[in-house]
Amino acid sequence: MQSQPLHAVDKDGAVVTLGSFVRILALSGDWFDKLPVDERADVESMVGEVFPVEEIDEYGAPWVRKSWPNDADGVCRSHSIALASNEMVLVLDQG
Repeated sequence: MQSQPLHAVDKDGAVVTLGSFVRILALSGDWFDKLPVDERADVESMVGEVFPVEEIDEYGAPWVRKSWPNDADGVCRSHSIALASNEMVLVLDQG
């Protein structure tokens, strides 16, 4: 059993830490394919965008989140996703 989380790294091996900004390059895995069509479209819209890392889990995976307004009732919906190294690149700023 590991006592400390693994280090998160991007596709180039750069260390990703809590609060780092990462650009999502791609999404993969069974979890994505199993999403309902409308949720898949939302999550897929995250590709190419930059997000702050909000959490690094016990497996070393960085988590990011995006929210979308819901026009019907004014309630936001959101998705948090864990990223694999090959799915992100560390960015120095949002520009």
